[in-house]
Amino acid sequence: MDVSVIQIGNSKGIRLSKSLLERYNIKDTVELILEKGHIVIKPKGNPREGWEAAFKKMHESGDDKALMNDVFEDENFEEWI
Repeated sequence: MDVSVIQIGNSKGIRLSKSLLERYNIKDTVELILEKGHIVIKPKGNPREGWEAAFKKMHESGDDKALMNDVFEDENFEEWI
């Protein structure tokens, strides 16, 4: 798809059509990735999106147990005082 580079104040930019914005769920912010001579524009998502549901599912299945002890046997708390 070809798009024109347009003047925006002292800068330049591109204009994305409404259908592209809707199709790729682009809201107010995008992530710009510079990669081997290419510019990739990605919708900015919430990095923790879906975590609440995933944690709830883990809890319900009993898969949310600690993998290691809170305190190691050789830990010396006197060093921290």
